[in-house]
This record gives sequence, structure tokens and C-alpha cells, in this order.
Amino acid sequence: MTASPRSIEILQVAARAADSKGGDDLVALDVSNPLPLADIFLLATGRSERNVVAIASEVEDKLNEAGVKTLRREGKAEGRWILLDFGDLVVHVFHEEDRMYYALERLWKDCPVVPLELPVHEAAE
Repeated sequence: MTASPRSIEILQVAARAADSKGGDDLVALDVSNPLPLADIFLLATGRSERNVVAIASEVEDKLNEAGVKTLRREGKAEGRWILLDFGDLVVHVFHEEDRMYYALERLWKDCPVVPLELPVHEAAE
């Protein structure tokens, strides 16, 4: 089983939203085979608690604007690891230290990576 076209479509909206708020190291994993409750995990890293909250808020706002309802939200008060559940897409926004500690990529290493379509950023001089 692979992620549905709709899941990939909303993934791209979420990834662009995370990127627009400075989300680093964005990785999308197709978890549809081992996990029947979701198609894709999007992982993003923020540099501070404030940045993690800003990234998660932007992702949630953009997906809600696109008609995708937030089913569950966890961790927003702490700003260390925020989980946003949109059904077929689950977004994990981590603080750098928590991303390394929990290492979800290692846990889900057998899942294929879903390509992201992100804008190209100019290098700072």
C-alpha cells in the first residue's frame, strides 16, 4: 500500500508551510504500509521552542485553510515536540535536541521517503 494522492497533496501544503517558518531538515515518510491509521509522517525541526510553535501553527493554519481538519494536537504548550494529526498526514515538529533524541527516522527507516516540492532559497551572503 502507498500514500494516497490526496495525502501527498496535503503533505506538500504542510511542507511549504513548515519551510516558510524556517522549518529545517524536512523529511516525509510513507508509513501507510506498517501503520493503517496514517499515510505519511512529516518531520520538521525548529531551532527554538518559539520556532517550533510558529512552524506548527503555520502548518495547522495552512492545512485548515485548505479544508483539512486538525483531528488532534499535542505538545504545543511545551514547544519541544508538537504532533499535529490530520488523519492521513501526521506532522511532527521537533526542537533540534528532541529530534535527535527520539530519532523517528531510525524507528521508521524501512518506510520510503516521499519527495517534497519546496521553493529554492537564496543563499545568505
